[in-house]
Amino acid sequence: QVLLVESGGDSVQAGGSLTLSCSVSGYTYRKIWFRQAPGKEREAVAMIYTSLGATDYTDSVKGRFTVTQNNANNTMYLQMSSLQPEDTGMYYCAATTRGGHWTDPANYEYWGQGTQVTVSS
Repeated sequence: QVLLVESGGDSVQAGGSLTLSCSVSGYTYRKIWFRQAPGKEREAVAMIYTSLGATDYTDSVKGRFTVTQNNANNTMYLQMSSLQPEDTGMYYCAATTRGGHWTDPANYEYWGQGTQVTVSS
């Protein structure tokens, strides 16, 4: 069983920065940040392999977001900068003990409760 707890969501102005945290307990193969805006599908944002530390990002956040992890305290982070209104949404961390394509929500067995990010123009 893997438990995930997000924190750090807030309301910020466009151009601002924010860092989200995801506390993880249990073994994971890969961890990811998804986001979901009202009326839209859940979107994969950034992922990191727990052992290798390799990362990948959706195109819209490349150069602005950075996903990292601290395996000593079992926490994953999402550093977000140059935030835009289109980054608004509920941000979820998720994890899998298996594989599968990294952007597919169906490939993640464990989910946090979400943390809200609101970016105003």
